[in-house]
Amino acid sequence: MTNIQDIFKKSNVAVITGGASGIGFAAAKHFAKAGMSVVIADLGGDRLANAAEELKAIAGEEDVMAVETDVASRDSLEALERAVLQRFGRVHVLMNNAGIGPETSIFSPQTNWDHIFAVNLMGVINGTRTFGPKMLSHGEPGLIINTGSKQGITTPPGNPAYNISKSGVKVFTEALEHELRNTAGAKISAHLLIPGFVFTGLTKGERVEKPAAAWTPEQTVDFMVESLERGDFYILCPDNDVARPVDERRMAWAAGDIIENRPPLSRWHKDYADKFKAFLEQK
Repeated sequence: MTNIQDIFKKSNVAVITGGASGIGFAAAKHFAKAGMSVVIADLGGDRLANAAEELKAIAGEEDVMAVETDVASRDSLEALERAVLQRFGRVHVLMNNAGIGPETSIFSPQTNWDHIFAVNLMGVINGTRTFGPKMLSHGEPGLIINTGSKQGITTPPGNPAYNISKSGVKVFTEALEHELRNTAGAKISAHLLIPGFVFTGLTKGERVEKPAAAWTPEQTVDFMVESLERGDFYILCPDNDVARPVDERRMAWAAGDIIENRPPLSRWHKDYADKFKAFLEQK
């Protein structure tokens, strides 16, 4: 197991997509405080510029880079990699974190479906495939952290495009870790970040103040780092409302739909509501 202190250290480089806000920005601040050079990639504008200035106050001008990037575009990701390598030479941590969540239904317009898949799924796949080969070839320890979602595991009703995109991130990251651990000499490992309810721009809606049930992005990143220190692949985050045992039972019930030949999404099926409640309350 890699000692992450050999990765989160001065002179090493972290690249975070969706790095100008939320979990990505919290991770960028954590990496900067650890002495790393930090690259935040996000859509342009004041948010990206302001995030870069805040990071420079932590790490210094020379160790911070902000690059306007659209992860839905492979060309944009390739341009990001060229800019990072030209400036810093190599990458040790890649955090494919950019994500969106416009509402969809099965028969809603195609535009939102295409955009969610392009950002949430292909952004992760293309980010990994763009940066991964040179991360492997430089021979130093490193991490690829992909941000998934509990919705990609339990797939609740509502916004199917988002659920499908995050299910794809889970499957891709599992395949990635399998390939990495079976690649001779590889010192890069993959990890799936599965946040709970986190108060970010993606989740806050009309709310101005953080709900009591939600974690902050900083809490999520602290938990992520603790999990990485243990060598966890599945970084399953709780929040102030849902403890890990509840998540585990919800996930086990979802898998049980296949094993028990129940209707899909039976957790939300009127004929199984009492059975699920009893399952959740088992000691």
